[in-house]
Amino acid sequence: MKTILVVEDNEVIREDVAEILSLANYNVISAINGKEGIEKTYQHMPDLVVSDIAMPVLDGFGMLHVLRKDPKTENMPFIFLTSKSDRNDFRNAMDSGADDYITKPFNGDELLKAVENRFKRIAVLKEKLSNEIKHESEASELDYDLTLTLDKLPFDHDTNTYFKKQVIYKEGHIPHYLYYINKGKVRTFKTHEDGKQLVMDLFNEGDFLGYISLLEESAYKETAEAMEETEITLIPKKEFEDLLHRNPNAQRGLIKMLAKNITENESHLLGIAYNTLRKKVAAALTSLHNKFKPKKNETYYIDISRDELASIAGTATESLIRTLTEFRNENLIDIKKDNKIEILNPKKLGSLVR
Repeated sequence: MKTILVVEDNEVIREDVAEILSLANYNVISAINGKEGIEKTYQHMPDLVVSDIAMPVLDGFGMLHVLRKDPKTENMPFIFLTSKSDRNDFRNAMDSGADDYITKPFNGDELLKAVENRFKRIAVLKEKLSNEIKHESEASELDYDLTLTLDKLPFDHDTNTYFKKQVIYKEGHIPHYLYYINKGKVRTFKTHEDGKQLVMDLFNEGDFLGYISLLEESAYKETAEAMEETEITLIPKKEFEDLLHRNPNAQRGLIKMLAKNITENESHLLGIAYNTLRKKVAAALTSLHNKFKPKKNETYYIDISRDELASIAGTATESLIRTLTEFRNENLIDIKKDNKIEILNPKKLGSLVR
């Protein structure tokens, strides 16, 4: 018997949905808001979640974001149940990662059809995946050259040097290369109409960037800029695509990169949306420290402008400066005369984020 979690703050609707699903021989668990829904998801690991959007404490979008960033629940089927019928609400629901969307008022047949279609879709995908795994297993026994993987690809190409604040690729431009960082640091950001920048991701030596737009065959959705003098290998789009088509090892490596990218970005954006100011600034400092600190026992200084750091934290520059002063007074960080930041207590600073 399949288990379905129903998350709805309206008691009448919640009980009606639970009754319809129970009569259809589903095991039903109920929750009154997104926070309780997350708790019951981890407790029971349902086969499907049916959730309202507008709820107190934590809404449906927030619940879905949390589940999608956890590998244990990232693929759990999720259907939104809401009275909102505006086209933008539908688009937001689907863009956030929902599998389906049912608009209130609805009848029992509509609900059951959506649920049954979702389970049928899952069965088809499982069968397809099983066949692909079988095919890959058979193909691996053939004489294929699998020595060329993503990690080995860059070293056969020339490199370009980018100076600090030099743009590597720009939002809206069409991609022609996969980029590999041999040395240096890179940030990607989106620019709003008012000129403010929102940092999307940070990249270090050994990272690839620009691959999402290549896979989507779409224009870049963000701008990439060197944070210091940076050495980058440019891998032609055609060569990257050819490698993926013929090399299962490269495909697996790319899937891991995509999963890591999605998880980190969702965690970052959720933090900006829900964290307190102290948590946002602590998260930004901890992220920079963990990302760029040398492996050797060398002192690492965060050497970026306050505006850039505020952009990473998702807060105003004035608020950032005030919080940095608080952290310095608490002996969590030290601010040097040249405005470089040294983290004195990484463990305690990281604990503020949790």
